[in-house]
Amino acid sequence: MLKAFARALHPWRELRRFKQLSPEERTCVFYTESASYWIYLKPVVLSLIKDFGRRICYVTSDRVDPLLTEPLPGMLPFYIGSGVARVLLFSGLEARVAVMTLPDLGLFQIKRSGHRVHYVYLHHSIVSTHMIYRRGAFDQFDSILCVGPHHVEETRQWEKLQGLPPKELVHHGYGPLDQLLAEPARSGKAATEPKVLVAPSWGAQGFLETQGRPLVASLLEAGYHVTVRPHPRTDKLAPEAMAEISASFAEHPRFAWDREAGSKRSFLEADVMVSDWSGAAFEFALGRERPVLFVDVARKVQNADYGKIEAVPVEVSLRETLGAVLTPSALAQAPAKVEALLGEGSERVKRLREARAHWVYNPGKSGRAGAEALERLMNENPTGQPDPSRG
Repeated sequence: MLKAFARALHPWRELRRFKQLSPEERTCVFYTESASYWIYLKPVVLSLIKDFGRRICYVTSDRVDPLLTEPLPGMLPFYIGSGVARVLLFSGLEARVAVMTLPDLGLFQIKRSGHRVHYVYLHHSIVSTHMIYRRGAFDQFDSILCVGPHHVEETRQWEKLQGLPPKELVHHGYGPLDQLLAEPARSGKAATEPKVLVAPSWGAQGFLETQGRPLVASLLEAGYHVTVRPHPRTDKLAPEAMAEISASFAEHPRFAWDREAGSKRSFLEADVMVSDWSGAAFEFALGRERPVLFVDVARKVQNADYGKIEAVPVEVSLRETLGAVLTPSALAQAPAKVEALLGEGSERVKRLREARAHWVYNPGKSGRAGAEALERLMNENPTGQPDPSRG
């Protein structure tokens, strides 16, 4: 009981320690819900520290975040939890710039500070901003580090529709894609048993939750090696479906699970991905230049007003560019679709490279681009002053 009490008090000690920092020490604050989001922040943070000599504050709600015990040189880490201490830290935050991958600023527990802080959103997916995110998810940010031109177009159209002041939209890029591009390309034809990565999104209508077993069965019967990489929320919200897949195939010699958070091992090994509305499909196709078979389950819609702007979500418009689409009623055709995708060869690679060049800013160099923007914002925005717009 004493240990539990000490753990509960820990965020309050961290809050007090954070507030004791000098203004210079908390010039730039990065926040993350979970250590799994570090992959998105890492390239920008590394560039700020290495290229610009900045010291940054790293605030995490993850008790077992490795950076709490082994921070980078130039990083001040803080564990703030997900309770009242976090609420108080953000409501009284004094910093020049605050960066986060968490949307919905101002809609739930995390509010804008009463002090003048420049809030920056860093995208943790390549997908569009207006369909799978909640209405108003980005409205209260001051700047957005955009993955590509679709984020700029969608944001400007949404601002016009809602009568919002224009944000600063930075041509940033996408760190996880850069990391995949840095991996050596695999040459030659697929292995005798081509590897299929099943990596969909999550939700009650998702194909892994509803039809995962027959899909995996059809691919295994066709001779493919199948790795299932469920979204963490699928594991939590649909344990029965995951248990059914495990009971059916755990002993199969060509079946495997991938539940390594933050790992890209299965991305690097797979020849083709089967997905639905997951942003991981864009990372796989554009980062590894390999095709995706999209199972056409119901769209993930969290903003019913997404159709009020002209921009079509890229997760809708680019599926045929990245691969092929399969209706849920035709899962038996999945092996044939996979075979056809694997046979595209150089034509597919050319198409995916052209798509990457068009839809992603600064491929291979997003960390530096994001750091340059944050460095400028830190120099432009004073800290510690009351924000008249919050009064």
